[in-house]
Amino acid sequence: MRARLLPLLIVLMAGVLLALGFPLALSVAAAAQQKVVVDRIDDTARMAEEAQFVTEIPASEQERHDTLQAELARYETVYGIRAGVFYRDRIAMAAAPQSWTVPAGGEGRIAFDDALAGRRSRDPAQIWPWQRGRLIVASPVVRNGDVIAVVVTDSPTDQMRARTLRGWLLIAAGEAGAMLLAVGAAFRLTGWVLLPVRTLDAATHGIATGQMKSRVAPGGGPPELRRLARSFNEMADNVEDVLEQQRAFVADASHQLRNPLAALLLRIELLAFELPEGNEEIASVRTEGRRLGQVLDDLLDLALAEHTAAELRLTDIAELAAERVSAWRPVAEAKGVRLTEGGAAAVTAWADPVALSSALDAVIDNALKFTPEGEEVRVESVSRGASSQITVADGGPGLGQDELARIGDRFWRSGHHQNIKGSGLGLSISRALLAAGRGSITYEQNEPHGLRVTVTVPRTAPDR
Repeated sequence: MRARLLPLLIVLMAGVLLALGFPLALSVAAAAQQKVVVDRIDDTARMAEEAQFVTEIPASEQERHDTLQAELARYETVYGIRAGVFYRDRIAMAAAPQSWTVPAGGEGRIAFDDALAGRRSRDPAQIWPWQRGRLIVASPVVRNGDVIAVVVTDSPTDQMRARTLRGWLLIAAGEAGAMLLAVGAAFRLTGWVLLPVRTLDAATHGIATGQMKSRVAPGGGPPELRRLARSFNEMADNVEDVLEQQRAFVADASHQLRNPLAALLLRIELLAFELPEGNEEIASVRTEGRRLGQVLDDLLDLALAEHTAAELRLTDIAELAAERVSAWRPVAEAKGVRLTEGGAAAVTAWADPVALSSALDAVIDNALKFTPEGEEVRVESVSRGASSQITVADGGPGLGQDELARIGDRFWRSGHHQNIKGSGLGLSISRALLAAGRGSITYEQNEPHGLRVTVTVPRTAPDR
């Protein structure tokens, strides 16, 4: 969920920062240019005051003209800004450099005409850091209420564009820093919000895999999620109580039924002495009685398996699998089935050896039941990442896809195998034994035919 929520928050925060950053960047560029324009307007106004009395160049005015020319030359030398005073006919009164003339078109011509008409110089178009434009500002020279000349300045924009670019870089750095802080805050926020969800998911998975003691520990998060965690714990407690009552009922019923069944079987044996030897009805009753006894024993084992806590310890499951194969090999030889063992020499995992042995016995017994004479049952142990696996592959008829989805259910048996001895509880007992130790059991088709059962146990130590 964090992988979906975190990008959404980051995109929203990035949009907010960009929405604030773009107007700020535009205002920085506009402010930098406006400052230059205001400075040029002040400069042209000062030059216009000096030039308003220099209307012609007689000997008496030569000193004023020379002073104005020297001022313009010094201005151009110090600031690198071209400046000039031009009569209405665009002839230069004074200019620096002296060869400079009024621009023939563009922004310069517009500024000159506006000043000549006595209007304030309009703001020039915005110049961006990637453009190499120049700023032209003009101010009229007024004498006796008439515009007699125009002062024009032509400024380079390198420094202005550099200041704008530095301002943009500062804004970008600030945005990047704010984005990093926002990402950190979003990471912490999503972690705080989703912590109860992750804990709830882990507890739900634990209960789904048979770890009925899984609960959600009190923690942080929004009040709604904390309330949900408490409700989940209450629900899990109620479910565990119901299951405990069910297990107790099954165990008690199985135990209580065994004594009447034993007495009934004893009376059947006594009755058999009164009937002719080989009576088919007595033989059938004996078989059904033993089958009922086996079902009661399996029900009791299942109830105990679901109730007993696993004693996990580091176990060499390859060695354990080899022991179980050796124990079942005489049974396999009696049926004419090859029972082989392979895989890695040493495979360790955290498991309850007794529970794992019982689960393997049930799986191997099931494989031998359905494997015909001359076929093979192979047991292999391997390590795969964070878990270790024991696979039992047989050469029997196998199961269809619909049947694979039901295998392991209590009392379920395939319609094709009803004539084979069994109660339908062996694999259910195996699943319960493995789930208590964080293990699992899965089923799939074995090529070219048969069933492959995989017992998986974790390699990591359990949380204390």
